Amino acid sequence: MAHNLNFNEQTAKHSFFSVKEKAWHNLGQIIQDYPTSAEAILHAGLDYEVEKRKLFTPIQDGTIEIPNYFSTVRTDHDAVLGVVGKDYQIVQNRDAFSFFDAIVGGDGMLYETAGALGKGERIFITAKLPNYIRVGKDDLIEKYLFLTTSHDGSGSITAAFTPIRIVCSNTLNAALRNQSNTVRIRHTANAKQRLEQAHKVMGITDVLSIQMEAIFNNWSKVRIADNEVKKLIQSALAPSKEVLKNLQDGRADELSSYFVNMVDCAFEYAMSHPTQLLDTTRGTVFGAYNAITGYFQNVRSYKDEEAKLASLLMGGTGQLRAQSAFNLCTDFATNGADALLLN
Repeated sequence: MAHNLNFNEQTAKHSFFSVKEKAWHNLGQIIQDYPTSAEAILHAGLDYEVEKRKLFTPIQDGTIEIPNYFSTVRTDHDAVLGVVGKDYQIVQNRDAFSFFDAIVGGDGMLYETAGALGKGERIFITAKLPNYIRVGKDDLIEKYLFLTTSHDGSGSITAAFTPIRIVCSNTLNAALRNQSNTVRIRHTANAKQRLEQAHKVMGITDVLSIQMEAIFNNWSKVRIADNEVKKLIQSALAPSKEVLKNLQDGRADELSSYFVNMVDCAFEYAMSHPTQLLDTTRGTVFGAYNAITGYFQNVRSYKDEEAKLASLLMGGTGQLRAQSAFNLCTDFATNGADALLLN
């Protein structure tokens, strides 16, 4: 099951919903109108609870309890999701949605997708916020929040601000001025602490939106030559300092064919994709940035949708390379071609 979506045998449905867009691997539910948080939970098959249960191990004369550890179990069909410590606090699926509602008081929050993976041990939610980041006159970037949490002890509750460029669905990840776009909350946090973090997420969203709009509009006015776009792509996609040095020293024969093909695909996207021919992107630094994010979003192949999600939104390669591209574009907009590592 490459998609790894949870399949609920009791309802005979996959635990996923999407508004209007094609559902994940053609599975799950497609709905036409944005749901409330309560409706989204039902559409995504997330209307189950999780509880901690004592762990026992067999011994010669019976069983003995394992101290300080518990299993996490779905109460609807007793599926074991993981093993956690005594301080682990379960965040029920409805509480994860309540966390999202609290960020903007529920006003203007549009739930677009939600689902569960595996046996239901990990859930994810994406929701669109009101208003746009506007670049130029017509290039709009929608503002999204992404949240994921687990029931198996494998990770924190993670909420992230994720801008999406409408025209080509590029995920424009960037951390600005040393401020991360992500908040992580331990499962040992209480409800009050989680609510405080929810408001922190909204503060991050407001700050980053203002900063991004100013930066992207500036980039859309900074010209960059085609050969400089190629160099910027090479620098942003280089996986190590050794590769950068080989590029700088002109030792192309020591570059892997995988890296060369990746650069060529991103450069082709930069030069020929219809979304790169807009006034805001054609021959601009903003276009160079979009070429790299667009490659990871729309060109690169992934093992499955979960791997793509991890790459773009959960600290994977796509997110790291987008950050590298953002830093390079920032330097280029200030210092011109001197900012590029390559000669």
